[in-house]
Amino acid sequence: MIAFVFPGQGSQKRGMGQGLFDEVREYAAVEKDVDAILGYSMRKLCLEDVGNRLKETQFTQPSLYVVNALHYYKAISQGTRPAYVAGHSLGEYNALLAAGVLDFLTGLRLVKKRGELMSQAKNGGMGAVIGLGADSIARVIKENGLASLDVANFNTPSQTVVSGPVDDIKRAGPLFEKAGAQMYMPLQVSAAFHSRYMADAAKAFADFLAPMSFAAPKTPVIANATAQPYPAGNASESVKSLLVNQITNSVQWTESIHFLISQGVTQFSEMGPGNVLTRMVQQIQQQMLVRPHA
Repeated sequence: MIAFVFPGQGSQKRGMGQGLFDEVREYAAVEKDVDAILGYSMRKLCLEDVGNRLKETQFTQPSLYVVNALHYYKAISQGTRPAYVAGHSLGEYNALLAAGVLDFLTGLRLVKKRGELMSQAKNGGMGAVIGLGADSIARVIKENGLASLDVANFNTPSQTVVSGPVDDIKRAGPLFEKAGAQMYMPLQVSAAFHSRYMADAAKAFADFLAPMSFAAPKTPVIANATAQPYPAGNASESVKSLLVNQITNSVQWTESIHFLISQGVTQFSEMGPGNVLTRMVQQIQQQMLVRPHA
């Protein structure tokens, strides 16, 4: 059984989508609409990245959404169909596209708005804690007056990302390393994503979503916020609620992969540039063998 997984911010790179812009017929049919919605050439941004804009959230999110979709359309044109879909943060929008919850241009409008709103948050940062379990991270936060930090991503059992004010993100590094972390790495981001500090963005996004309607998933979509499938009933309200909650809540990636494996998924295909999620899934699988998941 196969699951398609779609990456989020951090997977972008100049040249992504090379060849696919011309190869994928579904994109050729909407390319003019894409550029009209965005106000710039998506193809040129991805292939040339003039001005190094791909690293800026308001450009990163639409570009990754488009390139992830190109990889997806190519895969299904070759006859591959997933039993489940999931995406990491921004990638969840591609999972919803693949499941028929929304169409391509609607998804693009959503991620454009999401990227703009999230890019407006300032004075926040994120840091990756490597080699320290979630319980130990929680203890370091509690014992060192770091209550300003939230856990943003449970990526693997040994890789967790925290979010918070820039000064506290910097101060946390030596404390995590003293507690046994192999490495602490501040991330090159503009804000404290997936934390309480995104509340204004989440509220504005909820207002943006309010008049919209969405279809029930044709393929199960695993939600970042719950690590469970999107409910089939009352689809529009479920989609709106989960997408708004995702902005301020932790990405439950480890638990999402555990759930998929428990459902019989044995193959994970990354639909996007790079192999960030592929490596994460491998680490989760390896650690399940060492220490079976209860």
